Parts: sequence; C-alpha cells; structure tokens
Amino acid sequence: MHELAHLHFADADAAYEDARYAIFGVPYDGTTSFKPGTRFGPRAIREVSFNFESYDPSTGIDFFDIPVADLGDLVISRLPEEVVDQVADIAGDIVRDGKVPVMLGGEHTATVGAVRAVQPDVYVVCDAHLDLRDELDGTPYSHGCVTRRVLDQGVDDVVIIGARSGDREQFEVAAERTRLYSADTVRESGIGAVLREIREHIGGKRVYLSIDADAIDCCLTPGLGTPEPFGMTPLDIREVVRTLAPHAAGFDYVEVAPFDSGQTAAVAAQVVREFIARHWVAG
Repeated sequence: MHELAHLHFADADAAYEDARYAIFGVPYDGTTSFKPGTRFGPRAIREVSFNFESYDPSTGIDFFDIPVADLGDLVISRLPEEVVDQVADIAGDIVRDGKVPVMLGGEHTATVGAVRAVQPDVYVVCDAHLDLRDELDGTPYSHGCVTRRVLDQGVDDVVIIGARSGDREQFEVAAERTRLYSADTVRESGIGAVLREIREHIGGKRVYLSIDADAIDCCLTPGLGTPEPFGMTPLDIREVVRTLAPHAAGFDYVEVAPFDSGQTAAVAAQVVREFIARHWVAG
C-alpha cells in the first residue's frame, strides 16, 4: 500500500496516545468585521510547515523527536458561541489527557473556548487590538470581544502585548483590568525589558499564551483580516514565545488570513514550532 499524504503539521506524526502536544485547527471566520479569510489559516500554516528543516539549531533538537499529534480541523458550527463550546470540548479532552493543546486559527473567537478548557492563572495575548468590547455586531462572541470574555470567565490576570487599536472605553478597561504593553512600549523599552517584567509578574503561575497574527506590523506580515501598521516584529513575537512557552499550559496562533505571498503563515508555522520546542526542552 502506498503512503497517502494527509494534510497535517510537518513532523506531527505521533499517535494521540503517545503525544505530549496535540495540534488542532479551527477554520472559522464567522464574525469577521473587515476582511474574511482566516478560515483558510490552519491549512496555510500546515502547508508551509513542510518548508522548514526538522532540526532546530537554537535548541539543538529535531522536531520529529518531539511527540506531537495533529488531530486535524474541527468541523465547526456557524454560530460563534457554538464554536467556542466546540473548542472548549476538544481542548478540555486534550488537557484531561495530560497533553498541551496547540490551536491553529481561524479567528480569535476560538481562544475563548481554549482558555475555558485550560483554566490558566494568567492569560497572555499578543494582539494589535484590545478585544475588550462587551459585544460587536450583535454578539458577545465576536473576535473583537475575546479578551473581555476571558476576563468574564474568571481569568482576571490578563497581559496584553502589542496593542495599538481600540476605542476609548476599551483603553479605560485595559488600564483598570489588564497589564497593557502597547506596541509603542515594546518599541521604546525593547521586548527583552517587557518580557523580564512579565516573567517576574508570572512567577510560577500557569499561562495560556495566544498570538494574534495582527500583533505583527501589517507591512511585515500582510495576510491579516484586520491589519494595523506600527506593530511588533516577527522577532518580537518569537522572543515572547521563547520566553513564555515554558510557563504555558496551552497555546494558539490565530488570525492568519493567507491572501498574501505566504509570509504570515510562514511566521505562524515557525512560531508554533518555537513554542513546542521551547516547552519540550523546558520539561
């Protein structure tokens, strides 16, 4: 029998029962408010993952030696609140089985379900937008409400990195209820200084780490549904993941809308690998 190609993340070949990490995709962009297309993100990230060598020179390990399973994509509902429930179910199963969920988006709404399942002490998100609206376009489960829903779920320790967009009310909520490091702060202080402060704040607490692709300046990775200039760099994001992966109990990379030349998905795929490698090395 010839081996048949199955679209999975490169080297994520472990059986689920043997895996330490379980990747799954959420191809959903039902609440998109500007450009649709993030439903194609999980596929694009997986496709470009085959471009990279398995060997990671920064840790000295081969990615294929790490037990990673790719469960494929959720068959998702049309309703955002149901998508959140679906994600919470699968991520909950992964967590109960003693594995680390790694989610590929899809729009950011899915993160609400993953955080519900992981129940972290601290939620750290890199995002151009505050996402602190109580509702948007008639739903509290819009991609523009993600951080607000995380707060409502009882995760009251929220760290936002790279934000540069939101209305006046959201910035007021951010000042009261979150630790906000804007994109300007990252540029002025340097990502190293910001991360030293965050790591000190986290201590030994369990983290959920979410990367919204639009945290990065849209001039660098233009495959975005809600592009914002004057943002972080891919190297900034890599540094966030390298620093915080050892503390994380769950991870996602969301909001890749692959209508560019592949830059945005390529950064996403490499950052997913960085997360898994750094978490694995940390034990």
